[in-house]
Amino acid sequence: PHVMAMLIPEAWDADVTMPPEKRAFYEYHASLMEPWDGPAAVAFTDGRVIGATLDRNGLRPARYLVTKDGLLVMASETGVLPFAPGEIEYKGRLQPGKMLLVDLEQGRLVPDEEIKHELASRQPYGEWLKENQITIEALPEPARVQGSDHDTVLTRQRCFGYTDEDIRLLISPMAAAGEEAVGSMGTDTPLACLSDKPQLMFNYFKQLFAQVTNPPIDPLREKLVMSLATIMGWRRNLLAETPEHAKLVHSESPVLLPHELTALRQVPGPEHQARTLSILWPVAEGPPGLEKAVNRLCADAEKAMDDSTRLLVLSDEGVDHQQAAIPMLLAVGAVHHHLTRAGKRMRCSLIAETGEARDVHQVACLIGYGASAVCPTLAYETIRELVEKDDKLAVPYEKAVRNYKAALEKGLLKIMSKMGISVIDSYRGAEIFEAIGIGSELIEKCFAGTPSKIEGIGFQEIAQEVLTRHQQAFASAVPAEAKAPSLTDPGYYRFRRQGEMHAITPPVIKNFHSFVKTNKPEDYQAYVEALKAVRPTCLRDLFEIDRTGRTPIPLEEVEPIEEIRRRFTTAGMSLGALSPEAHECLAIAMNQIGGKSNSGEGGEDPERFHRRRNGDWPNSAIKQVAQGRFGVTAAYLATAKEIEIKMAQGAKPGEGGQLPGHKVTELIARLRKSTPGVTLISPPPHHDIYSIEDLAQLIYDLKQVNPRAKVCVKLVAEAGVGTIAAGVAKAHADIILISGHEGGTGASPLSSIKNAGSAWELGVAETHQVLMLNGLRNRVVLRADGGMKTGLDIVYAALLGAEEFNFGTIALIAAGCVYVRQCHLNTCPVGVATQDERLRGKFKGKPEYIVNFFNGVAQEVRRMMADLGVATFNELVGRVEWLRQRTVPGHPKANKLNLGRLLVNVSRGDDSQPRYNTWDRNDPPGGRRLDDSILQDAREAVNDQLPLSLSYRVKNTNRAVGTKLSGEIAYLWGEQGLGEGTIELNLQGSAGQSLGAFLSPGVKVALVGEANDYVGKGMSGGEISIRPVATHPFVAHENSIVGNTCLYGATGGRFFAAGRAGERFAVRNSGAVAVIEGTGDHCCEYMTGGKVVVLGRTGKNFGAGMTGGTAFVLDLDDAFGRNLNRELVVAERLTEDADIVLLKELIYTHLEKTESRRARDILSDWNNFQSNFWKVRPLQPVTKAPALSLAPAQEVATTKN
Repeated sequence: PHVMAMLIPEAWDADVTMPPEKRAFYEYHASLMEPWDGPAAVAFTDGRVIGATLDRNGLRPARYLVTKDGLLVMASETGVLPFAPGEIEYKGRLQPGKMLLVDLEQGRLVPDEEIKHELASRQPYGEWLKENQITIEALPEPARVQGSDHDTVLTRQRCFGYTDEDIRLLISPMAAAGEEAVGSMGTDTPLACLSDKPQLMFNYFKQLFAQVTNPPIDPLREKLVMSLATIMGWRRNLLAETPEHAKLVHSESPVLLPHELTALRQVPGPEHQARTLSILWPVAEGPPGLEKAVNRLCADAEKAMDDSTRLLVLSDEGVDHQQAAIPMLLAVGAVHHHLTRAGKRMRCSLIAETGEARDVHQVACLIGYGASAVCPTLAYETIRELVEKDDKLAVPYEKAVRNYKAALEKGLLKIMSKMGISVIDSYRGAEIFEAIGIGSELIEKCFAGTPSKIEGIGFQEIAQEVLTRHQQAFASAVPAEAKAPSLTDPGYYRFRRQGEMHAITPPVIKNFHSFVKTNKPEDYQAYVEALKAVRPTCLRDLFEIDRTGRTPIPLEEVEPIEEIRRRFTTAGMSLGALSPEAHECLAIAMNQIGGKSNSGEGGEDPERFHRRRNGDWPNSAIKQVAQGRFGVTAAYLATAKEIEIKMAQGAKPGEGGQLPGHKVTELIARLRKSTPGVTLISPPPHHDIYSIEDLAQLIYDLKQVNPRAKVCVKLVAEAGVGTIAAGVAKAHADIILISGHEGGTGASPLSSIKNAGSAWELGVAETHQVLMLNGLRNRVVLRADGGMKTGLDIVYAALLGAEEFNFGTIALIAAGCVYVRQCHLNTCPVGVATQDERLRGKFKGKPEYIVNFFNGVAQEVRRMMADLGVATFNELVGRVEWLRQRTVPGHPKANKLNLGRLLVNVSRGDDSQPRYNTWDRNDPPGGRRLDDSILQDAREAVNDQLPLSLSYRVKNTNRAVGTKLSGEIAYLWGEQGLGEGTIELNLQGSAGQSLGAFLSPGVKVALVGEANDYVGKGMSGGEISIRPVATHPFVAHENSIVGNTCLYGATGGRFFAAGRAGERFAVRNSGAVAVIEGTGDHCCEYMTGGKVVVLGRTGKNFGAGMTGGTAFVLDLDDAFGRNLNRELVVAERLTEDADIVLLKELIYTHLEKTESRRARDILSDWNNFQSNFWKVRPLQPVTKAPALSLAPAQEVATTKN
């Protein structure tokens, strides 16, 4: 138990209710070992005890029961073994961070509280911490802190690559409001390895992120599990416990203010000895001097360890015309790995004092490669200049600096959470990045373990980029008394004529708009030529087609344009991000050409499901299921030809969507079942996908609700995506979409747009190769996405292995978008990405413009096919041997790249193995299922809307019971379904996952027994009731009856269960009415509508992100106030007659449906119980909620009425 508590601790850092001795135990052991994140349910034994523990986030199901004769059964599901009801004494579940322990010698079950109390009492951990640990926030502020050198700020800014954009778009918003700047569209600038401008080292690294195999964490609504607490000093022997282990410096944040760094340098005592190493090198040594300087730095760092240094500060202060700085990331990575190889890394902490790092990604890189803390000195000086000298910030310097620091901290939490990491100590040194364009020699020396597939630059090229900036900075320096010129605007975020290259430029847009309106071939060619003028911006621009041995054929022999166009889809862009006019325009156009448009996250008006009298069909053929489940109903899914599960998005992988309140109109709110004017934020994870097995379950659920539709899983390119894709194929997806970092977005932090996700060329190539090697390629369609613009892009993607192609930004431009990057502001001047009625009136797009574009692309593809001598498109797919890398004149960086790993022909000439999809559907094997029998038995009742009652026994292998029936009802009868209670399903036993998922109106599911996870998820009507068998001996409201994530994304219907639920009950509920007798953590999270009654204890973080609906909670032990997340909701006693009547009616109904003893007790003593109920409602009932800011805290009253 001791080891488990150390490796997989509870989320203790923000838990103010934890006993002090238990908290001290966890805090002390944090100095020995960083915590392991989940998802994980871990069993352990030493022969004397056997036990299990769950990760701090509760991301794995773990249900157990105890029989009267002392048998304990624990598994990921309930119902794994058959027991007579009278044999069971207790049913429970493992809770986040808790343990279940059996002492085999004593023959008893040891409760978690006893285990933790015994562990916390082993040593005086609290005293050890108090006597030995130093808290940086408690250190006296130094008498003197080095101030700004105003005369050299501009020169140093230039030296470290600062631009006007950095200050205007990044630093200023962070300093003013404490938030990262938000942007829109995607990135269309070159990868750092393809840019002809000097690049910072950070720009060669892309953040990695979780998708499928584990979930991202929600740093906004579940921040109670997150921590930036940083420990610095000598990390001693892991296998010992002594007071000396606590001789460390503790900081609440890895981002240091200048006075904190100064104080750190002055901490007394040999245990905290600090030393500063300069990372400057003489400019006179030229490019060869960089590697020599790095070697000297590593040697000096090792000597400092031998001299008992415990806090090693790497500093780039002091840059002048004679000395340049080693890039801080290079310095940190080199020292970190050198000390690791020398076996001395744990003796000290690295601290970066740097003028180079100023944004979230840069700070994350430094921490990810080993820095314990970062002090961005020049950023602080820049803020002082903005406040005191330039008058560009309307907040005092102290507040501006703290805002900036807070923004960095929030950004760090978001970047950590993308990978599913909760604690900064687990992120530090984990190197969760992919390098694009860095050579293997440099990787091995400074960033060992980081994937870098295409080789690239080394010390020489990095040094040259540093020296180029250095020379430009000091060549343009002017006397202090002269008026200093401003920094340049390089157009990194927006196009500037003399700035960074962009793929989409005004000439491109002009030629493109001309073509889609005239449909003239010469205009299409002008558009293509305009694009060629800005290459290379992406990896495919380094390809050329090898026509050796290819004999052209007449164009007439190539398959017709209709066959090419059906391979085209448009990207998931929601109604909300887009105006109704633009959204419909895309759908109508794609239906005309036989392609498919994508609804995006946010639902669709049912009026659009049907063809209009003029022949237009505005139904999106692809219906997206994203993390927020907005608008996802059985009827919505039943109208799809394809259902896309969005695991990640190219412009912001690892994050959820967000729709600002000013874009949530009455229409949008109706479709999303939310409140007009209230900002809508989707959680980063799918709360029913924490593993590949969970994804397989959702795919199964969707194929049950709509057996006609194929299921697509959208992934984002990153190192290892091929392995994930192989798992997705085995999970029975029909289509795998690989999105690249060029993908667009309606709103995203700028740091995500620029720094997360990899190139689709890498992702598609890897995925195709892995699927081929595992014999899975023929099962699935591989679709490429991200920055597609021409037929040449299509051919390149096909040769790498893709057979379908997704278009986002360019399709919007065809509809009239002018690419001004204002989507998130609701100010789109052409009515494409706005809900403002006045601006929507300016929308001039027509379906024929979009059709013209796709025709032009398809014809270009056909011409290239003819030139290559192939008649059918499938002949192109996977023919990597027809590609070769070209040399780019005058571009040494691009020519250092080696794309050989993308061009590996894994079939080795064996054409017997299919290179493309040959299966019509990738459905799981198996015979007739229970739902097939249910649908057959209910066929007449469904068709003729006749009442029917059916009875079945169920077991935990019967998954998604009632879902296929609901899908058929939705397909035939739409949103309204059948009349209330038309079809009754009476079940007995232990139901499998997803009982009643996507339930339609008119279906009533009554289960006697118990159920697993995801009960009622996506239900849009009907009723689910669950009760234990009548002969059970246990107290139902103290026992688990359903699993985790029930009612996820429910939009309607009623739910009653006589027992407790697991974690995240009613997450994203937007319309269901539910009564439950106790819940785990995160109940009613992100709820936007509906009613939830909890007749018992809740877990932590109740109501986080709740912006709609109402909850009633019975609080008999005055604990609810400690469990409530008060940022967006308020709890109040029952005073309104309407609330009292409603609550009483729901409890009566609960009694009627479940025969609940708890409900009977409450109703029989109503006057006493009524005073113990809380009503929980949003603080802002109807108007608006700020996009990211948190509502003021509201104390929960403690007096009883």
